[in-house]
Amino acid sequence: MRRLLITAAAATVAALTLTACGTTEPAADDEKKNTAERITLTDATGAKVELEGPAKKVVGTEWNVVESLVSLGVDPAGIADVKGYKTWNTAVPLKNDPKDIGTRGEPSTDTIAALKPDLIVATNDLPAAALKQLRKVAPVLELRAAAASDPIGQMTKNLELIAQATGTTKKADELKKQFRTKLDEGKKALADAGRAGAEYAFADGYVVSNQTTIRPYTSGSLVGAVNEKLGLKNAWSVKGDESYGLGSTDVEGLTKLGEDVEFAYIGSDGDKNSTPFTGTLAKDSAWTSLPFVEKGNVHRLPDGIWMFGGPESMNKYIDAVVEALKKK
Repeated sequence: MRRLLITAAAATVAALTLTACGTTEPAADDEKKNTAERITLTDATGAKVELEGPAKKVVGTEWNVVESLVSLGVDPAGIADVKGYKTWNTAVPLKNDPKDIGTRGEPSTDTIAALKPDLIVATNDLPAAALKQLRKVAPVLELRAAAASDPIGQMTKNLELIAQATGTTKKADELKKQFRTKLDEGKKALADAGRAGAEYAFADGYVVSNQTTIRPYTSGSLVGAVNEKLGLKNAWSVKGDESYGLGSTDVEGLTKLGEDVEFAYIGSDGDKNSTPFTGTLAKDSAWTSLPFVEKGNVHRLPDGIWMFGGPESMNKYIDAVVEALKKK
């Protein structure tokens, strides 16, 4: 019994000696470090998203998400419809060669899984079933794509969440500051040019089975909210949807716009057929006889400005609007 007690005591002394020499301290430090690096976020659904640290290998399923990543200095490992992004978003060009993961509405789960991402950033535009499948691959940060109740606020919130997930909050602050400055400068430039309070209508359109549909960007759209911050009056009276603030009308509906309205639109790639305003409507008397068209108050803004993008797309949009209206 005495021998057992002596052996136990010796073991205790040896353990204490090892502790004093620092054998267990590094493990405690490593645990503390790992805990400090972990990131917990709350996404648009209220779900908790746990990350071991700032995400480095990120996949984006929507172009506004991709723009935010690139603006923040994060080169995405994979994005949906690479060709489409390069065509429609020239404000924030890709700096790498990401893997094309499929379409924005139906990304390939297998392709994404092969990339072994740290994080997938998606929006609620994806079907719930698709999001469920993606969560089996990697943590998914689901964002609300847009909110007509506060378009600029939603854009900013999404940028901030992506920045928190990727450890780039300082860069996000810079982007937000640049955007606020651009708004102030744009508003002053338009006021100095005597364009404050000008009636302004922005739209895009498409043709299906020879039927032209016009899509007004109401005050609830991101572009519409930016226009109002610039001191312009949104001329659309149609109601937009609750997410993107987009309405719907036809060529006849454009007769409700005032004759002094400034009408603007954006194409995709310089092709005159990429927008009906220079395509199918160019020789349509219903369009050409509109008072604002006859007066030359129609502006094609530079192609490739993504109307649903982030701060840098909106900065480019502001420059385009100011340039177009200052010429009047």
